[in-house]
Amino acid sequence: MAKGKKYDFRVKQENACWIAEIIRKASSKKTVVSKRQSGFASESEAREWGQLELKVFLQNLYERNQHRSKQHAQESVAK
Repeated sequence: MAKGKKYDFRVKQENACWIAEIIRKASSKKTVVSKRQSGFASESEAREWGQLELKVFLQNLYERNQHRSKQHAQESVAK
């Protein structure tokens, strides 16, 4: 089974401005927008924001999961 990226970003144009979105793959056919920023003047600005924000988003997700994992371990020891 091939393993793909669960989180990624995409850039698209609406009218005169560009939009960057952080997306999550919910299933093989469905994606969910986790974060969105619009109003970029150029595609390169939107792409730069998407790359930077994806790194920050994944780091926050990793830290939150680590914290929850520690809480879960402490609760199971207490029981």
